[in-house]
Amino acid sequence: MSTNQPSGGSPRAVPAASARGSGLWLMFAVWLAVFGGAYAWFHDWNADQVNPNRAASLTVEGGEVSLQRNRAGHYVAEGTINGQAATFLLDTGATQVALPMHIARTLGLPLGESITLRTANGDSIGYRTRLDRVRLGPIELSGIAAVATDGMDDEVVLLGMSFLKRVEFAQRGDRLTLNVIAP
Repeated sequence: MSTNQPSGGSPRAVPAASARGSGLWLMFAVWLAVFGGAYAWFHDWNADQVNPNRAASLTVEGGEVSLQRNRAGHYVAEGTINGQAATFLLDTGATQVALPMHIARTLGLPLGESITLRTANGDSIGYRTRLDRVRLGPIELSGIAAVATDGMDDEVVLLGMSFLKRVEFAQRGDRLTLNVIAP
């Protein structure tokens, strides 16, 4: 124990362990703040690497959308299906827009006839459906053919040619620019 003499009074005993314990808690709080801040920064950084085209950072000029390629070489962007938020992966190899079954159910899409899908991961079963509205930036198209399947695990919707054939797109460097085709 050490002694501490307040002004104008008698000496009072202050346990040394108490002061040491307070210092440890303060050091713990500082480290927690440092690691918490680092986690938040790296989490946002990683999200930008996967999808550099989040709604807040989507480059739009007039009726044109310009997408930045992600670190894996794909074009990923946020948009909407029937007014509900969706994350799109632009896929010129997909004949139609393809969405995971759980997203189709969340959107309340009617499921039509079953079809066999031939994918890079093998065959799977899908169900034809139609999307009332698909929006990517200022580009909104109606009546888009789509397929819902259990063969997709992700939260990502493949934005296939049933959408892309109705827009004009050009790739330059690591950017992909899309415009609506004039009727």
